Amino acid sequence: MNHQGISEISFEETYSVPPEQTARALFSRLPHGSDYAQRLIECLATGYLVAVVESICIREMQRHVDATSEVVVGRTIELEHKGPIPPGSTLKLRGWVERLGQRSAKFRVQASDDHEVVCEGCVILVVAPRAPMESRIAVKVEALTTKSDGDMAEDALGRCAPPESFRRQESQIS
Repeated sequence: MNHQGISEISFEETYSVPPEQTARALFSRLPHGSDYAQRLIECLATGYLVAVVESICIREMQRHVDATSEVVVGRTIELEHKGPIPPGSTLKLRGWVERLGQRSAKFRVQASDDHEVVCEGCVILVVAPRAPMESRIAVKVEALTTKSDGDMAEDALGRCAPPESFRRQESQIS
């Protein structure tokens, strides 16, 4: 991880909102959202807004890590979706690194359309060692292939993972 390079990150760019990224379009594809999707307004879904903002921040950090041994992952996203964004709108996205940690960066971000600021907040990304992350994923994928319907998630010894183990795992990637 190149701390100097990451500390200097800032971006300004535009994003055109496509019609397939509306709340209606997204929720109609979800089993629990299809019943009410058509009652939603025809505007950019908050989930897509989060993905657009996070993807830009990740792209910028990727330029300063060794992709063979490191991976950039999202840790915390705090965005306030402040206004409706209809399809066809052009968003102006701005962001910069506000704080740099040993293996993380906190981005301050803002998005505006032609009328107002529609999103503000921060994104915290972590640079994690690639091999341990891939190993953790492989263990979970293996567990999925051997898990029968209705079973609880289990660790490698067949025990259910207690909630505190999730907090320990989270602290290992920070």
